[in-house]
Amino acid sequence: MQIWVDADACPAAVRDILFRAAARTGLALTLVANQMLRVPAGAQIRMVQVPGGFDEADKYIAARVEAGDLVITADIPLAAEVVERGAQALSPRGEAYGRDNIRELLDLRNFMDSLRSSGVDTGGPPAFGQADRQAFANRLDRLLARR
Repeated sequence: MQIWVDADACPAAVRDILFRAAARTGLALTLVANQMLRVPAGAQIRMVQVPGGFDEADKYIAARVEAGDLVITADIPLAAEVVERGAQALSPRGEAYGRDNIRELLDLRNFMDSLRSSGVDTGGPPAFGQADRQAFANRLDRLLARR
């Protein structure tokens, strides 16, 4: 199992949890972003910078993810793609994406996107907080314990 992180919009608190989890478990952790991010020294942790542009990090991850891997992303289309390839996906807020819910989440995302493109202000997600951080840490621990 390898952990991939769509790191462009991943909160620093989530990255810190992932750094500790990689150190504790020895799992490979790869952060992918269009800007360089600091990562702690460690053979199993690496940072990949992709060219700037729409969905470049998503394309990089999707091309390399394998069945059994874990992808951390808030991007529903990327989550749908990796779930279809047999990988697991988890949002930075601790929501697990799987075959049982990804189609519904993708349909909702597409509907909201069509509303926004027609000029409707749909607002955005609430600020990332302590409860989100805890939900992510708990879900990650459960996923890693099952491996």
